[in-house]
Amino acid sequence: MIDPKTLAARFPGDFSFGVATAAFQIEGASKADGRKASIWDAFCNMPGRVYNRHNGDVACDHYNRLEQDLDLIKDMGVEAYRFSIAWPRVIPDGTGPVNEAGLDFYDRLVDGCKARGIKTFATLYHWDLPLLLAGDGGWTARSTAYAFQRYAKTVMARLGDRLDSVATFNEPWCIVWLSHLYGIHAPGERNMQAALHAMHYMNLAHGLGVEAIRAEAPKVPAGLVLNAMPVIPGSQSKADIAAGERAHQFHNGAFFDPVFKGEYPSEFVEALGDRMPIIEDGDMKIINQKLDWWGLNYYTPLRVADDPAKNGDFPWTAEAPRASDVKTDIGWEVYSPGLKHVVEDLYRRYELPECYITENGACYNMDVVNGEVDDQPRLDYYSDHLAVVADLIKDGYPMRGYFAWSLMDNFEWAEGYKMRFGLVHVDYDTQVRTVKKSGKWYRELASQFPAGNHKAG
Repeated sequence: MIDPKTLAARFPGDFSFGVATAAFQIEGASKADGRKASIWDAFCNMPGRVYNRHNGDVACDHYNRLEQDLDLIKDMGVEAYRFSIAWPRVIPDGTGPVNEAGLDFYDRLVDGCKARGIKTFATLYHWDLPLLLAGDGGWTARSTAYAFQRYAKTVMARLGDRLDSVATFNEPWCIVWLSHLYGIHAPGERNMQAALHAMHYMNLAHGLGVEAIRAEAPKVPAGLVLNAMPVIPGSQSKADIAAGERAHQFHNGAFFDPVFKGEYPSEFVEALGDRMPIIEDGDMKIINQKLDWWGLNYYTPLRVADDPAKNGDFPWTAEAPRASDVKTDIGWEVYSPGLKHVVEDLYRRYELPECYITENGACYNMDVVNGEVDDQPRLDYYSDHLAVVADLIKDGYPMRGYFAWSLMDNFEWAEGYKMRFGLVHVDYDTQVRTVKKSGKWYRELASQFPAGNHKAG
């Protein structure tokens, strides 16, 4: 563990420290004030999809405890809050009437942050697609991209005058591969062709969303949050290195290449092209718009080896052994050098704008004992990874801010409430919040920086 004051001295004065959450994971109030169901509400109600059929009906009850939670963020000493906006609250059917009560909630959230001197970093889409759009094919339908454009325009027309930054999407990899190929997240599809359609239409929606943001609020820096994989070959053999390159194209290139190069990776397209959707004239130009910033979510590395059988789908890789047995309670390898690896690799491959670490954190499930939560492993995780960010700044990479995932324990998607990532412990029965040891350490770190000294972009 590094002393927070010592670590803070390694960051420039205009570096932003923040905390992050997502709407479905904390808000609850799933049927309140005109909100309708999302694909995750439906997914939670399907047996075998989510741990113990946990759902987001109450979650952290953030919708009803907004002022208390904004005070909590203020007390954490951070200058920025990254949150997501729930499409089903704003346009409950995905298309059609706008729900003013939903926009009113986000008005209160943004105004509450401003009143407390907290910068607002909004994410337009963090996985909660309005359920009615699933009837049209969800992300496998081109029409959803245009529905998203209207939603983005609606939000920015209302909130754009007070937002400090906005991202179109959170983690396209999860929206596409985890949700449409591996079936682990909603809608639970397991089909490569469906995943490829979702990939292109989500990328298209991103581009259309950027257009909407700039039409309604041209002064708000626009970006995209990607959970890029640090792909590490299991050996230096030619076969494993080639497998690593294929894995990059599949896990990273499918999203980075269209956004930052205006094309899909060549080997990827050659291998899967007959299942790709029709790419219409102008699509790639819409997707390939210059961004003001990008966000990196990092938790764990991807270690790959060549799959000699190659009897499945591209990228024909197998899992390589981990570097160590150190892992979090969710089973993810702890490897802070992976953060340096992926940033260096991506800036080598692409012309990227300035970067925010928009999520980084660890799952450890310690409970409250005598009013305290001793989560030293999480504290160590933060300390080690923030030291890497400081190293990247020293090496000249344009790292502008860091958002801890997460502000508080919350609904952890398919893992339900079993897994805890928060700096703040939540008792889901009483909704009592308890700042953990890691949260106190992060508060001391963040408080070394004066609030209000930096704007994204």
